[in-house]
Formats: sequence, C-alpha cells, structure tokens
Amino acid sequence: MNKVYPSAQTALQDIVQDGQTVAVGGFGLCGIPEQLIIALRDSGKRDLTAVSNNAGVDGWGLGLLLETRQIRKMISSYVGENKEFERQYLAGELELEFTPQGTLAERMRAGGAGIPGFYTKTGVGTIVAEGKEHKDFDGQTYILERGIVADLALVKAWKADKAGNLVYRKTARNFNPMAATCGRITVAEVEEIVEIGELDPDDIDTPGIFVQRVVLNATPEKRIEQRTVRP
Repeated sequence: MNKVYPSAQTALQDIVQDGQTVAVGGFGLCGIPEQLIIALRDSGKRDLTAVSNNAGVDGWGLGLLLETRQIRKMISSYVGENKEFERQYLAGELELEFTPQGTLAERMRAGGAGIPGFYTKTGVGTIVAEGKEHKDFDGQTYILERGIVADLALVKAWKADKAGNLVYRKTARNFNPMAATCGRITVAEVEEIVEIGELDPDDIDTPGIFVQRVVLNATPEKRIEQRTVRP
C-alpha cells in the first residue's frame, strides 16, 4: 500500500472542509508540518477549530491561518508568541479553549485510544475547571476532561515508509504522536520516504495504521522561534 501523495496540496484537496476540527503537531515552531499548514491556508477553508500546543508565530505556522481568519477557535495550551492571536482573542474575534499542556496531550492521546474522557487534578480551582464535572477520589478533587477526536490531523515526522509508518526525530516528537492518533484522517509531512521494510520496527513511533497520507518535504525551513546569541 502506497500512501505517498505528490504534494501537500493534493494530499488535502479532497478531505478538507469548512468547520472541521484539525489537530496539528508541533511545539512552538519545532516539529510543525510547514507545507501542510500552507496547503491548508491555500485551500481557503474556514471556520476551523485548531487543536495545537500553540498558534505558531506571526507570519509562520498556524499564524498564517490566523492572518487569513480561517481559524474560528483554538484549543491550545500556550498563546504567548503570537500578536495576532492576542489581538483577535481580546477583540472577541477568536474563541479560545485554554487547556493545560499535559491535559492537552492526554486529551489527544485519549481520543486516539477511544477513551471519551478522564479525570485530572490539573486546573482544579482555576478558570480551566469552570463548567466541568468535579468528582472526588480518595479525598482529592478532580475534573472531567473530554478526549479529542479531530476530523483531520496534520503531523510532521522525520522518516516514513510508503505504508505510513513514522519515525520522529528528537524534540520534534513533542505533540505529533498524539495528534497522529486522534485524527480520523491523518496526513504526515516527512523529510525522507523509504520503502516498506526499510524501517526497523523498533524505531517506528507511529504505526502506519494511524496514517492515511504522506507527503515529502525534504528541505523544511525549520525556523527558530527565539534566537539567542552572545553579544
């Protein structure tokens, strides 16, 4: 089975719809599916709910979709690097479901594992807990968080074979494995594609059963979010 598509645009053109929930891997600008995000922007689809650690930065990553007003709602854990995100949220133009980072990872993992919800202590007594079910276990209060199942997941990996088995590289692993499993359809952008059987099974991070489409981006930009140098 060959899941490789010739471009990010062709991989998305028949599956992206208005109003979808889209899970996107990455942490800051590390391990983001750069070309898939651009293809999603170019699709012109709107009213999207984006599930991601953050919204990229102004002019890159999911920040591109904020600029074109294609995102209606963000489910994210960190929002501090994007001025347009801040502006839209404070102006009431963008919905935000703020979710603690570990909770966000577990919500995606749970959704991918078929778990509809789980209890956690994180967020108890804060705005995060408002409107959520509370339950006591062993004298401790927990809140119910729902698992996330996305219509579409866009992830970035280092290598893939033609069956969609994925290998991530170092910190670019971050949210990508959880995003990959929680998508009803998952598209992976990778730097290298090999033949089936060339990947050591012990090295595979996301099995191909979770991945429907693969696109090659052999020369990603990999922009640095915060560059710090000595004077």
